[in-house]
Amino acid sequence: MARTPPSRISQARILADLRLAARRGDRAALALALDRMRTLAHSPRYWEKYLMLLANPLARLVDLLVIKQGERVAHQKGWKLPRPAPARTAKPRKGKAVPAKARRRRSEPAGMQPSLFE
Repeated sequence: MARTPPSRISQARILADLRLAARRGDRAALALALDRMRTLAHSPRYWEKYLMLLANPLARLVDLLVIKQGERVAHQKGWKLPRPAPARTAKPRKGKAVPAKARRRRSEPAGMQPSLFE
């Protein structure tokens, strides 16, 4: 069986680039770190290294904001969010405009509401 060469991407180098980008606002360092993180995140071969990298708060933040690996894993496992209800469209009324006070629903008087303590 052929041996696979070790990854050229080191976690220490990724974290150093993320710290540099956070400290100085260096876009080049951020781009390099993002590219390396994407390589780890999107290849099954380096998945364990990627999970170890996410122990760092900076790397976790980048994952949440840019890479969104969590969404990919959820899609692979078949997890789905409930679909949002369609927005109700307001129908234009014919005739007079209704004042804002009349549009509000009024709650029932206290005597008409069922008691919470019964």
